[in-house]
Amino acid sequence: MITDLLTYISWNPSLTFGPFRWYSLCWLIGLALAYLVVKRLYKEQRIKDELFDPLFIYCFLGILIGARLGHCIFYQPDYYLTSMKGFVEMLLPIHFLADGGWKFTGYEGLASHGGTLGLIIALWLYVRHTKLSIWRVLDNIAIATGVTASFIRLGNLMNSEIIGKVTDVPWAFIFERVDMMPRHPGQLYEAIAYAVLFVLMWWLHKRLPEKIGTGWYFGLCLTYIFTFRFFIEYTKEIQEAFEASLPLDMGQLLSIPFIVVGLICMFRKQKA
Repeated sequence: MITDLLTYISWNPSLTFGPFRWYSLCWLIGLALAYLVVKRLYKEQRIKDELFDPLFIYCFLGILIGARLGHCIFYQPDYYLTSMKGFVEMLLPIHFLADGGWKFTGYEGLASHGGTLGLIIALWLYVRHTKLSIWRVLDNIAIATGVTASFIRLGNLMNSEIIGKVTDVPWAFIFERVDMMPRHPGQLYEAIAYAVLFVLMWWLHKRLPEKIGTGWYFGLCLTYIFTFRFFIEYTKEIQEAFEASLPLDMGQLLSIPFIVVGLICMFRKQKA
């Protein structure tokens, strides 16, 4: 039974850091660090600079578009797909007001599963343009993915969103903008797990460079992230009411195909 709220971590940070929203800043930091990591990997593999230059744009647009469409289609189709206003809000970072006006909101709602799918499609388009090996590109991106994913979840933490279930663990957070109940900091769990993934992948690529280009790192990345995501969902509140009637929540259902694909990539017959 929860008896003493003073023992928990009260969480109510400012949403902004100077002119920036924390969430946007965390996204930018995560993408910038991944950019530097992949640039280092390309240099190690002696891939020409001109083949690296367009990669950031492909990744940025793929993640953003995929994450946005993923949230709208998987989690709120009844809102975004049933009216012209909802459809416009899905595509543009605005919200229509009751008086007929509108306001800029940024993209409120991004889904990691959609972002992953969007990234894969963007990388497929990138390799068609550059003629690089799709497996080499996917493995390089996979090695850097953990650092970006970690900062995105830190952004969720700063926004007090994707909150955990009520709990009495001593490290529980009280998200004051949500309620005064101690909850699992699911965003922090994921941020730590993805930071560990990045360290692991960097260590492995130094010891197993011959596996870059086989799809093994890409498979490991998918399997690690979405297996963790599947189990961490048990500590999170559902994001939409319809999930309460499902045997598994939407995050878990969407994780299963990615885990299967990851395992196939890891254990298929590999050829660099």
